[in-house]
Amino acid sequence: MALLRRAAASAILAAAAALLFAPRPSVAAEAFITNQPGNEVAVVALDGAAAPPKLVGRIPVPGEPAGIAVSRDGRRAFVTSPEGKALSVIDTATRTVEKRIHVDGGPLGVAVAPSGKPVYVADWYAARLLVVDPDKPDAQRVAHTGASPSGVAVTPDGALVLSADRDDDQVSIIDAATLERLAVVKVGTRPFGITLSEDGRTAYTANVGSNDVSVIDVAARKVVGTVKVGNRPYAVALAGNLAFVTNQYAGTVSVFDTTTLAPRNTISVGEYPEGIAASDDGRAVYVVNWFDNSMSVIDTQTLKVVSTLEVGDGPRAFGVFLRRTP
Repeated sequence: MALLRRAAASAILAAAAALLFAPRPSVAAEAFITNQPGNEVAVVALDGAAAPPKLVGRIPVPGEPAGIAVSRDGRRAFVTSPEGKALSVIDTATRTVEKRIHVDGGPLGVAVAPSGKPVYVADWYAARLLVVDPDKPDAQRVAHTGASPSGVAVTPDGALVLSADRDDDQVSIIDAATLERLAVVKVGTRPFGITLSEDGRTAYTANVGSNDVSVIDVAARKVVGTVKVGNRPYAVALAGNLAFVTNQYAGTVSVFDTTTLAPRNTISVGEYPEGIAASDDGRAVYVVNWFDNSMSVIDTQTLKVVSTLEVGDGPRAFGVFLRRTP
C-alpha cells in the first residue's frame, strides 16, 4: 500500500512538473499594419512562428497613415496620419474607422494609456505631445517635450509617458496625471522608437544617428547601458530576455541579451525594416519591411526568418500594432 501511495505521489508530482514547465500556449492575434502610401491599414491573422501569417482585411485610412497604437483590451487601434493631420480610431472587431479626430502639426508616434484613454500623439513639427480623449476629441491637452518627438510609450500602470525627442537626443519622462515633464534623459543621437519592458522599469531607444540602443532605468532617470547595433536602427521589440532591433539601412534585425547586453545574432529580413513587435508568448517577432512591402516572421528560438507575407504599399507600423484576439 505504501508503495502504491508513493507511486501515486510521484505521478502527481511528475504531472505538475510537466504543467509547470510546459511551453506557454500560442495566443491567436492580429497585426494592424499601416501602409503609408497605400492609405490603408492591413489586417493580418497571426499564429506565432508555427504557421504562416494570412492577410485577412484592409481598412482605408487617408492621409498616409504611419503610427499606430492598439489598446490593451484590443478593442481599438489608433492611427496617425501625418499628411492628413488626423488621428483615426479603428474598431478592431468590425475593422472600420469609428471616427477621425483632427490634430494639429505633424502627428507621428502614438501610444494609448492602459485603460484605453487618453491617447498620446507626438507632434513631429513641435516639441509636444497632444493628449486626446477619443470619446471627447475636442478637449485636447498638451504635454511639452523636446524637439521632434517620435516614439511614445506609457508605463503599464499608466503613471508615466515617455517620448523619444529625436532632434534633442533625449527622452522626456512625463507625469500622466499633471502632464508635467519630470525628467530629461540624454541618450544616443537621434532617438526614434522607444519601447518599455513589461514591468515598465526599463526603456530602450533606437538611436538612428549613432547606430545604437540606449537602455534607460526609468526610476533612476538615467542611461544604464548602450548597445551597438546595425545601420539606422528604428525600433525595438522585446521577447523574453532578448531585444530585437530593426536596422533600416542594413535590412537586418540585431538581437542582444537584455541581461548582459551582449550581442546574440544579426538576422537578414526585408528591405528597410521599421515596425517590429513580439508575440505575447515570446515565440515570434514580426518585422515590417517598408521598401519590400512585406512582413517577416522571426522564430525567437532559432533566430531565423520562418515566413514572409506581402502586406501592401509602404508598410510602417510604427508603434504597438499587435492585437490579441478572443
